[in-house]
Amino acid sequence: MIDYKYFSRRYKNILITGGLGFIGSNFIFRLLKNTTSNIFNIDKLSFKKNKLSLDNQFKTISTSRYKFCKIDISEKNEIGNIFDIANPDIVFHFAAESHVDRSIDSPENFIKSNINGTFNLLEESLLHYRNLTPQRKEIFKFQHVSTDEVFGSLGVEGYFNENSNYLPTSPYSASKASSDHLVKAWFHTFKLPILMTNCSNNYGPRQFPDKLIPKIITSAINNQPISIYGNGLNIRDWLYVEDHINALLTVAIKGISGFQYCIGGDNEKSNINLCKDICNLLDEIYPKDKSYKSLIKFVDDRPGHDFRYSIDSTLIKNELKWQPIYTYQKAIQDTINWYLNNLDWVDYIKKENGYDGQRLGDFQL
Repeated sequence: MIDYKYFSRRYKNILITGGLGFIGSNFIFRLLKNTTSNIFNIDKLSFKKNKLSLDNQFKTISTSRYKFCKIDISEKNEIGNIFDIANPDIVFHFAAESHVDRSIDSPENFIKSNINGTFNLLEESLLHYRNLTPQRKEIFKFQHVSTDEVFGSLGVEGYFNENSNYLPTSPYSASKASSDHLVKAWFHTFKLPILMTNCSNNYGPRQFPDKLIPKIITSAINNQPISIYGNGLNIRDWLYVEDHINALLTVAIKGISGFQYCIGGDNEKSNINLCKDICNLLDEIYPKDKSYKSLIKFVDDRPGHDFRYSIDSTLIKNELKWQPIYTYQKAIQDTINWYLNNLDWVDYIKKENGYDGQRLGDFQL
């Protein structure tokens, strides 16, 4: 169980980057509902004043504790002021370009955001840290949220853990690996208190419609082809976003400065089996004349498509006493129901972001 009262006392002011993304937004919802902390969200996206926008939904919970600033972390001159305003006790760094396909098409954006942006945040965090009182220095943390994709690809056996070698295979994973190394360097060289997590594929409510699970759901109910790369046998370890948030909060409260924690869902699924699971549930929940599985089609595989990711979470389980508590069966059904009940949000996000409806992502940070 998360001790939210202790968390609120320890971290009164929280700076979050990328809080309009999938994991970051679910994280902010959790903090606004369960803590008394002040939340400062910086993101380069800026949605219109629409009731469906995440920013507006945050404000319906709290207008006094939540502040949004439109900032691109790759622009260094924009970051300094927000540290002065937020005066954070902890920084949660979610912001990242995270779509593998887009990193192949436009790698420069990933270098700017994931590498240069992380560098800029580390520099400002270090300056902020050095100016804190001794008491606040004992509390301050820079918590970097990363991915298992930095470790490369597994065969049919084995697992990633904190001792795994880095072997990124796409511009996205290479840029995230670079950001990991920068964070570690700022700890070892400059003594900036950091925490790092590497998670497996997340899923759950509010994941953007260009990602694999929401793409399967929305394609199916719109009677569109469900495109699966290659033979569909690529395997991912699926982690429900609420379990991930529990892990991040646990690390913030109990984690040891300088440590890296791997977070997995203990739930390996091939892409094709995941797709069939969703189709079978939709057949029950939202039936049509024929099974949704008839919409599945296989398309040419993407370049450098890693075969398998899977995480050994022994360290965080043993040392910090975290465990995933949501079953896959319940979580995937809840996820499907959320999308069925929020199709207007899906349409809004597609319109605001200009999704072409053709891409299938594996990971959303």
